[in-house]
Amino acid sequence: MSKNSLCPTLVIVAFCFVAIATHASARSLGVVMGEVDRRVLPIREPDRPVSTELDVRNAKPPARFEVRAPEGAPNVVIILLDDLGFAGTGAFGGPTRTPTFDRLAAGGLKYNNFHTTAVCSPTRAALKSGRNHHVCNMGSIIETGTPFPGNTGQIPQNVAPVAEMLRLNGYSTAAFGKWHETAAWEASMAGPFDRWPTRQGFDKFYGFLGGETNHWAPFIYDGVHPVELPADPEYHFMTDMTNQAVSWVRYQKALTPDRPFFVYFAPGAVHAPHHVPQKWIDRWKGKFDQGWDKLREEILARQIELGIVPAGTVLAPKPEAIPDWASLTPDEKRLFTRQFETFVAFLEMADTEIGRLISAIDSTGQLDNTLIFYIAGDNGTSAEGGRNGMFSEMTYFNGVQERLEDMLKHIDHWGGPMTYPHMAAGWAVALDTPYQWTKQVASDYGGTKVGTVVHWPKGIRSRGEVRTQFHHVIDVAPTILAAAGLPEPTSVNGVEQRPMDGISMSYTFDDPTSSDRRTTQYFEMFGNRAIYHEGWLARTIHRAPWEMKPRRPLAEDLWELYDTRADFSLTNDLSAKHPQRLEELKALFMREAERNNVLPIDDRTVERTNAALVGRPDLMAGRTSLALGEGMTGMSENVFLNIKNRSKSITADVEAPTDGAHGAIIVQGGRFGGWAMYVHDGIPAYDYNFLGLERFTVQGTEPLAAGKSTIRMEFVYDGGGLGKGGTATLFVNDRQVAQGRIGRTQSAVFSADETADVGIDLGTPVVERIGAESASRFTGKIRKVEVSVH
Repeated sequence: MSKNSLCPTLVIVAFCFVAIATHASARSLGVVMGEVDRRVLPIREPDRPVSTELDVRNAKPPARFEVRAPEGAPNVVIILLDDLGFAGTGAFGGPTRTPTFDRLAAGGLKYNNFHTTAVCSPTRAALKSGRNHHVCNMGSIIETGTPFPGNTGQIPQNVAPVAEMLRLNGYSTAAFGKWHETAAWEASMAGPFDRWPTRQGFDKFYGFLGGETNHWAPFIYDGVHPVELPADPEYHFMTDMTNQAVSWVRYQKALTPDRPFFVYFAPGAVHAPHHVPQKWIDRWKGKFDQGWDKLREEILARQIELGIVPAGTVLAPKPEAIPDWASLTPDEKRLFTRQFETFVAFLEMADTEIGRLISAIDSTGQLDNTLIFYIAGDNGTSAEGGRNGMFSEMTYFNGVQERLEDMLKHIDHWGGPMTYPHMAAGWAVALDTPYQWTKQVASDYGGTKVGTVVHWPKGIRSRGEVRTQFHHVIDVAPTILAAAGLPEPTSVNGVEQRPMDGISMSYTFDDPTSSDRRTTQYFEMFGNRAIYHEGWLARTIHRAPWEMKPRRPLAEDLWELYDTRADFSLTNDLSAKHPQRLEELKALFMREAERNNVLPIDDRTVERTNAALVGRPDLMAGRTSLALGEGMTGMSENVFLNIKNRSKSITADVEAPTDGAHGAIIVQGGRFGGWAMYVHDGIPAYDYNFLGLERFTVQGTEPLAAGKSTIRMEFVYDGGGLGKGGTATLFVNDRQVAQGRIGRTQSAVFSADETADVGIDLGTPVVERIGAESASRFTGKIRKVEVSVH
């Protein structure tokens, strides 16, 4: 039985009063006794009264219709950090400095049993809609969508986000930072824009659409318009997005102080790449030389002392793949500590910037009536860095293992613009203390449970207390509606809505001993799956984040059973003692899976990034060529012709000025993987940048003549599998001018946020010697560029 049938929820329907012309019929207005029904959104505007008066001087105007939020409705702020686990904050026992989170925790409530879906996009869709992630078609991240309901990556119309509900009830709304909820094939200037932020309830959006960004050189949008980055060597996106949010809040309260706002503030921190100015890293030098094993023990001791975990809680064992710190070489220890110093510095910087946003709200005099959810992670800490971490995270997505000696070459500028780094998985396990597993593992609380604070001085009397009731991100949207005095709508923008799966958390605000109202919750991600019911957890570990293949077929998975009420860290498997209960819970999982579009389960990972392989919509499906023109920029990898693992040709019709041409003709990717056809000091060339680890250049010997020329590059792929090399030949006006070997190529992904651009290289440079942004702009004219594959 689902929790909806087990736990009846009190629905409070709030109404506002609207003055109307006395002769208008109540039936035509949808009004009963002067009350407006907010269950159907948008609220219908009253019919216009008909006047029979000739002269306006003798007429009295009708009352103005205006949708206003209920009297006293709070401002709402959701702060969602990325890839930070249960022990990631100071208030939850972590080894970090998170002054903003800790201050809000001291003045609000700490939830130590609050869960996510274990991965980015699904958590975000569930959080905003109040529905389970498969119901939102977000069974995994958008880049791995399939044709099956529950996994398409295309949010349906019948799960309207809470932002749209608030907007249609008189709130101002804005989103800043990471989005990661727009279907992969819809993220281009061709649209459709239905699932972009400004069509998902937000008046304002400033951020990036994908799952991560280069914080030194992000590709960001203001609404649906790409943003040109400033020529500032100190630029960092975390500061930029905070500046934008602070400015927006001040505008709202200066111009419309009585209108409540909703801010969704979702930094890319602390998802890889871990980018942070050196001054922040220096503060942490030498703080983690004890290593991750000792760190786990220290964290658990603090968690017990703080009351975050019960006395007597024991550490779950590390995964077998995580080495003991004492077994590492001095070079490994030196590299790994630098990685973690960088990560923690990134977190401290992010939390400090969040503090600026909170201070801006405080300066308006409305912090007391601002409901803040500070959710310290959209899942557990990421172990996708594998055993050793990585200089360039793109190596993970292309199945390439970096060598320790190569990473050590970058240790002094780790976290700077010349790196795209991730950390060793041992640190992720430490920040998910006291649990065993990490991000992606939806069947372990290390993957799903995150430290969460709710702060609302006007609405919550309790201060600094811990709440232990089981809750999930789907419970946030119903809590917001309850706090605002709004009913859950049955229809939004003409579409009948599926009821929310979440329940309000408000019953816990001032009653720490209240019984759990969420009694059942399923979890599933890439085959890792579990079911929580009335304190029991049945689960199976199908694959670890660093394992490219499942451990066994889905039907042969081994299930475990835990009593979470007596076993906080999930260390005592009771499956042998209670086999019947385990079977009952496995059956309950299947019922919940069927009800929520979880079936069929898809445990593929990297394969699902290939749209053709899994049958996901693809703008380039069936096409073998793409004709482009100058000025066509910002094309993400998901909307560009897939040139990987095959032969290709690039043909460009250009016109060189009399003083010589220079700059990018066409590029794809950036500093950490990509390719470029360009002209350097008049001489045409083609470069292939393999993951930032190795670069191949094929370059002519003579400058282009002034006037029109046709440059063509033919790449003949070696074949024999994925990621192989080939031969590149460069022609000018059909005359061969250069030929060379491309030793190896990227098999799966160039970049998470770098783009394909004609006439310029946005973001970071594929080719360092021509640079990026305005420095790389082609000085001649580009008539046409055609990319074809064969």
